[in-house]
Amino acid sequence: MEFRSPILRRGAPASPDAGRQEGRTVVQTRIKPYFHEAAVKARRGEQQRIFRRNQIFGILLVAAAILVWWLFHTNPKWIFPPGWWRP
Repeated sequence: MEFRSPILRRGAPASPDAGRQEGRTVVQTRIKPYFHEAAVKARRGEQQRIFRRNQIFGILLVAAAILVWWLFHTNPKWIFPPGWWRP
């Protein structure tokens, strides 16, 4: 790819990366006080704990739904054979 002078390109960016700056966001890199940073870390930890709890609860619900579906769609004689209640 040939890079010509920006003067000759008449308003086009001088390099291929120059036009990509529009969609990027700027991240704040300022130094925060320790207590503020600790509070943010504690909040994120609590959010992550709740998220993991909800994930486990959802997986258990899916497993229970699969088990119930399997029980209703299988032959009842395989689960409860005749005479299973007698010792």
